[in-house]
Amino acid sequence: MRCNEMSSFIVMDIVKEAEKFDDSIHFEIGQPDLPPSPKVKQALHTSIDENRFSYTQSHGLTALREKIAKHYETTYGVKIEIDQIFLTPGTSGAFLIAYALTLKSGATLGLSDPSYPCYKNFAHLLDIKPQFMPIGKEDNFELHVKDLRSHPLDALQISSPANPTGNIYTKENLKTLVEYCNAHNIAFISDELYHGLTYEENAHSALEFSKNVLVINGFSKYYCMPGQRLGWVIVPKEQVRHAEIVAQNLFISAPTLSQYGALEAFDEAYLLNIKAEFKARRDFLYAELSELFEIDAKPEGAFYIWANISKYSSDSFVFAKELLENIHVATTPGIDFGSNGTSHYLRFAYTRNIEHMQEGVKRLKNYLKTKKIHS
Repeated sequence: MRCNEMSSFIVMDIVKEAEKFDDSIHFEIGQPDLPPSPKVKQALHTSIDENRFSYTQSHGLTALREKIAKHYETTYGVKIEIDQIFLTPGTSGAFLIAYALTLKSGATLGLSDPSYPCYKNFAHLLDIKPQFMPIGKEDNFELHVKDLRSHPLDALQISSPANPTGNIYTKENLKTLVEYCNAHNIAFISDELYHGLTYEENAHSALEFSKNVLVINGFSKYYCMPGQRLGWVIVPKEQVRHAEIVAQNLFISAPTLSQYGALEAFDEAYLLNIKAEFKARRDFLYAELSELFEIDAKPEGAFYIWANISKYSSDSFVFAKELLENIHVATTPGIDFGSNGTSHYLRFAYTRNIEHMQEGVKRLKNYLKTKKIHS
């Protein structure tokens, strides 16, 4: 294993530093500040009262997998068998299962640059080679088949909506990528964790275009349950037994109480309010930050804004530290997400209420008035 190649997750260092200041404004962490549905909390209390502390089967609770299967049928028109669904300790467990199923030691995993840093770290952990392919505003931060043709890949991983850019893959491009990978024996892994948090158009699932894909999602973002550490992965039918063996050895089963709580997570009326709140936050922060930074694209989903800071700095890590130390505003340096121009970007998360963000924007505006324009 090449564990020594794993990089640190800089945002967690920023979080730690921000805790030193009582008045810190938080744009750095990608977790919702909103609670889950009250029905989830009641289900958790009931589960405690009923002493549900034992393991579940490695697949997870049958009743919860049935609800997830129904969700895919009603939302995407896709029918899947519940044995294809594995509940995991966060999406981290789901990624490990997906990589273990599709990639041998020394295999190559295609990733966009920028992308979520844990992808490459999990790859290094399993002695898998990450192959980065640059994306930018000129292609709406989407990979295309033309990017894949010049790189021999064993698997491709995409995320839509994406972290850190908030873009959504178009239906046409997603379909084309899936078909290309199927035709060229490239495993297709789709991170769909931010589905539901889309503001103009809904995101499409890779399962709409093929049954021979692996799809990952979870309860931490849209369902507002980050601390419950519960995700899921959907695998092709022929890989179910292999996935079961991997899950048994990696973690035995996902957290039991979290699974019982998640039985009530699909509270559609409540979730509509969650989406509306995050859309309002996006609209506010996008408008305000557009006055200060170049924003390559208005985010279509998730809860992040990818802001170009080039006129102030060419070192996102130094600039993020400067903002934290001088005005106690915490952001995530772009270099967390790759090397394709990322030193010129900060990621802002709109995971706190508008009043909180207003104070942060006020501090940024006052501070940047005195900041010499970088040339």
